[in-house]
Amino acid sequence: MAKRPNFESSQLMVRAEELISAASNRYRITVQVANRAKRRRYEDFESNEDSGIKPVMRAIIEMSDELTQPEIIGD
Repeated sequence: MAKRPNFESSQLMVRAEELISAASNRYRITVQVANRAKRRRYEDFESNEDSGIKPVMRAIIEMSDELTQPEIIGD
């Protein structure tokens, strides 16, 4: 079994707070995070890839990066 990378929970909480504070609607941002995590989970499952980080955590990290670095946003 692959070892999961050590990602600080305090850093994850800060990123989640950034997302929530930047959003106009907390419910909508929560649904967006959940949808992205679900999509990533199925993509990982189809490619038989184990990224080592849970999909929800990865979605929060990616979305907070998109907030702070708008040049990486892509559809």
